[in-house]
Amino acid sequence: MTALARTLAAPLGGGGAPRGPADPAAGATLRARKAEHQRLASSDAVQTRTGPGWSDVHLVHEALPEVDLAAVSLATELLGHRLDAPLLIAGMTGGHDGATAVNAVLARAAERHRLAIGLGSQRAALLDPSLEPTYAVVREQAPSALVIGNIGAAQLIGQEGRDPLTLAQLRRVVEMAGADALAVHLNALEESVQPEGDRRARGVAAAIAELVETLGVPVVVKETGAGMSRATAERLAALGVAALDVGGLGGTSFALVERLRAQLQDDRRGIDLGEDLAEWGIPTAVSLAGARTAGLPLIATGGIRSGLDAAKALALGATAVGVARPLLLAALEGDDVLDAWIGRFLETLRTVLQLTGCATVGELRDRPLVVGGETRAWIDDLGYGPLNTRAPAREAAR
Repeated sequence: MTALARTLAAPLGGGGAPRGPADPAAGATLRARKAEHQRLASSDAVQTRTGPGWSDVHLVHEALPEVDLAAVSLATELLGHRLDAPLLIAGMTGGHDGATAVNAVLARAAERHRLAIGLGSQRAALLDPSLEPTYAVVREQAPSALVIGNIGAAQLIGQEGRDPLTLAQLRRVVEMAGADALAVHLNALEESVQPEGDRRARGVAAAIAELVETLGVPVVVKETGAGMSRATAERLAALGVAALDVGGLGGTSFALVERLRAQLQDDRRGIDLGEDLAEWGIPTAVSLAGARTAGLPLIATGGIRSGLDAAKALALGATAVGVARPLLLAALEGDDVLDAWIGRFLETLRTVLQLTGCATVGELRDRPLVVGGETRAWIDDLGYGPLNTRAPAREAAR
């Protein structure tokens, strides 16, 4: 186990007293919660049984490709930034002891490989400014990368005993990390299960629309493991957001994360809800099929585990893919292990492009797809076709 991994496996609550927090009690509570989230998210116990749908999606092999492997380009543009590959190191951590170290490892990889990187929720640093370095380290270690800040949608509206965040606070979220854009994460499922969750949701859409008009940087809206329907994607597009992260079912379940936290607190309500709703949501592949009509750049997160998964997501309309848990696990082992994981991921993606006759990532969207199984049933029943797809013969008789 590396020194970084040992730090993150240590008991909660260490690291000294906060320096000048805006709300000492709330800051300490949230610091502990963030550490629990990161620790639990690295466990197999929080992975869904429901798949993201990649096993139902098949790309068609081109036996006579007219492109050299060395000539295949993974370059992608996202939010006005040119990336060397369509990979976002998805927002995972920050706001607790140990987060600075892991974020530094992830940020260095983003800089070396010219990738995008997202931050974990930054509310903790608004409550306790001494935690700002756990987020600021990303820009320090990745001076030229596309950095996406992060705040919860629930914090845009009033909650029990707490006012909504002000525009000044939201701008501080962007400034503390030198972020190029701000992601507003939708996590109604997680908040519902979480013992101390924020369960008010009415007014979030209007708050997002106001944020788009006033913030001054692009606003990305992202789901966190429960997926996104076509209707929701089109509503968000109408609000003027810059991009969508569909955050589909099929990877880490935050209902299960919060169920484990509820067990630690002997919270029967959270335990039961987390168990009942562990598989709730729209799979990632289905979310992409629906959101593609919104006319916005799409980021596919939720169960992306390989370059082949990424290629299927890109073929379904994603502009980029986000990876969280596998990169976190690799980062805990250090820069070399993380580089090896990214290298394999990108080499697989590059090879799949050649094997489908594509010289660029964008060309994948014009290649034929075969979609079957549960994913095809979702797409058909929700009316998300026609895609550039062909149903397998066994499905055609449905």
